[in-house]
Amino acid sequence: MNIEHLKDKGMDIAVVSSDEMVIVDTQSALDLVMTVKYETGAQRIAIDKDVVSGDFFILSTGMAGEILQKFINYHVKVAVYGDYSHYTSKPLRDFIYEANHGKDFFFVSTKEEAVQKLTETQ
Repeated sequence: MNIEHLKDKGMDIAVVSSDEMVIVDTQSALDLVMTVKYETGAQRIAIDKDVVSGDFFILSTGMAGEILQKFINYHVKVAVYGDYSHYTSKPLRDFIYEANHGKDFFFVSTKEEAVQKLTETQ
């Protein structure tokens, strides 16, 4: 796992990428948050979509809701960046739409957009 520490507009942001899956369940998501906080002090994390299990994007598994709730409980803002164009599930598209209109969790296309979203929100 690669954690890149950025400072943008006075905010610490961690950018997480990896060649392997990092978030496979709620516990691994929490482990990631704690690792990032320990190594960088950042409470804003941009995550490459490729490190997130495909089960996250199947809403019926409940994985997305559990993980988002944990991130919110730990006061962590997250932007997951990658290609979402191949998802056809209306509930997932609605979920992404709603998340993007909130203030804690975002789905964007690029790392640059992720960093921008995380610096725009209070």
